[in-house]
Amino acid sequence: MSAAQSPPQPDADAAPRVALFDFDGTLLHGDAFTLFMRERYRRAWWRWLLVVPIIPVLLPLSLFRRGRRAAARALVRIALLGLGERRYAELAGAFGRGLARDTRLFSRMGIAALRQRVHSGARVLIVTACEETLARAILDELGLGAIELVASKLRFGPMAVRIGLHNIGMEKAHQLALRGIRPPWDLAVSDSLADLPILAAAREAMLVNPDRRMLKRASARLKGRLTIAEWD
Repeated sequence: MSAAQSPPQPDADAAPRVALFDFDGTLLHGDAFTLFMRERYRRAWWRWLLVVPIIPVLLPLSLFRRGRRAAARALVRIALLGLGERRYAELAGAFGRGLARDTRLFSRMGIAALRQRVHSGARVLIVTACEETLARAILDELGLGAIELVASKLRFGPMAVRIGLHNIGMEKAHQLALRGIRPPWDLAVSDSLADLPILAAAREAMLVNPDRRMLKRASARLKGRLTIAEWD
């Protein structure tokens, strides 16, 4: 190398691109953990006997966002009452695998887009509020077990099962940072305004099947970085 030549510079594109996909409502039509909770209540009618006395408390709570989360946590605790960690893993795993076998529940175009990003060499992560064991069982059954998963977690105690980590909103960015992934990421895909913090930190933000109100709010925040996906 002559004195006039500069040393080779590192390729800015050498690091894999980072693509973040939401799960519920984006790749799955619906909410996997909610479906699991409904199944728990359907199989054990006596759980409703525990819900009825607290309905006067739950109804006012449901009028507010934080209240809705508190109400949901109470319903989850009742639905999982009596389960240890091992038994929960068995039930959630079986339910998730069964869910994954019903192809009607999943977005064909969304799964294809995710696979395309994987094949392009991107670092693809599913970042979801769905509980980790359930989400992993679904992904394994779909043949997507190698995808990195950042999900909610339960905490198992001697008396009850609680939501230990609710991976929603800004918590998603925090969990990504713990894994060394910091903005800006190359792509973020979601169907929910709860993911605006993730979408706003992306070079390309993709909103899936938005209604008019959602599109208006997202457009104001994301402007020219927003693309729309109409996925079946």
